[in-house]
Amino acid sequence: MSDNRREILIAGGGAAGMMAALAAAGHGAAVTLIEKNEKLGKKLFITGKGRCNVTNAADMDEVFQNVVSNPRFLYSAFSCFDNQALMALLERLGVRLKVERGNRVFPVSDHSSDIIRALERELRRLGVKILLQREVNALVTETLPEDSGRRVTGVRLRDGQVLRGDGVILACGGLSYPSTGSTGDGYRLAAETGHQIRDCVPALVPLEVQETEAASLQGLTLKNVSISLLSGKKCLYQGFGEMLFTHFGVSGPLILSASSYASRMLPQERLKLIIDLKPALTEEQLHKRILREFSQARNRQLKNVISSLYPGKLLPVILSRSGVSPEKQVNEVTKEERSRLVEVTKRFSFTITGTRGYQEAIITQGGVSVRQVDPATMESKLVKSLYFAGEMLDLDALTGGYNLQIAWSTAYLAGSSAASERRKV
Repeated sequence: MSDNRREILIAGGGAAGMMAALAAAGHGAAVTLIEKNEKLGKKLFITGKGRCNVTNAADMDEVFQNVVSNPRFLYSAFSCFDNQALMALLERLGVRLKVERGNRVFPVSDHSSDIIRALERELRRLGVKILLQREVNALVTETLPEDSGRRVTGVRLRDGQVLRGDGVILACGGLSYPSTGSTGDGYRLAAETGHQIRDCVPALVPLEVQETEAASLQGLTLKNVSISLLSGKKCLYQGFGEMLFTHFGVSGPLILSASSYASRMLPQERLKLIIDLKPALTEEQLHKRILREFSQARNRQLKNVISSLYPGKLLPVILSRSGVSPEKQVNEVTKEERSRLVEVTKRFSFTITGTRGYQEAIITQGGVSVRQVDPATMESKLVKSLYFAGEMLDLDALTGGYNLQIAWSTAYLAGSSAASERRKV
């Protein structure tokens, strides 16, 4: 090993940690990667239901539009290492990729393990030292002369061993899926060095509702519906796609995205979820559709005539909410009752009372304040040679591969910056 190589220590062997290590080693640094689990990429292994939605292939303007918290902070990171760069790297490492609905990118094999193995092979090829089942207990810092602040000089492991380095990258993840080792260690280390931690909450997470009707709808998936999430009269989120009902409330892609705008407001504030079950039809068109159904079966019971409009589980709830007897013959249904049917169909509402916990959350919202991090390098503004990457930062996005791209991009910038000790001019 050459004496002039920078020694970089990286805490965390997930997506961000592995990418930071690749970038630092690729830029000539001697890298030690410290992972508390028995293997690398434990959380990455379960992402995308084990298929690993590694990124989103949309143009970067669209990627930015899907970032929920602090998108402007990511300009440098995305410019340094964008989705095309990631896909090119993975293909070079032997992972064939495919693009699915919504520009979601997966390995052709549908196995997240292929991504992890490819990254680990490259880490070993680059000479990265990997320490498994070791945990960073504290950061070692020193005070610089003449009021110029502090510099991190190493890390102290749980067993008391001190590793020295020229730079430290914290890529310890957040709090989501704690069974994979995401227990907030990085937040503690950052806080102990004076960094502000924005309130952390589960995000991309199922939502709990007040109405008991949700339990009767458990297992029902609604496709091609639109939703609106309201705080009073203010619309927090609108979306179109798929959702499902559970014993506690609602979940599915639409709901997970909506949760990113709701999490910080719950449970202090109760929000309203409005589901449009027939978004392709205006209220007037839906009125005409119902009348057409009625005209073809005037002497039949209502529940049998409109059953084609709703899934079987949903029909009793719709009729109950509209206050129309399911046994009523359609020729006896009044105009007012038809209007109520239309109203319930276009505004099928639930009261959101809270989120599920970190065990069911895909990501953590909150983390190290980006105001204390240089966006051009990912270096701390408070402690020199200390860098942050991935879910530790107060950055998050909607579902579709965007959060992993944030992890890859911030980690690559942190690793390359730490290796060359780049500073913002």
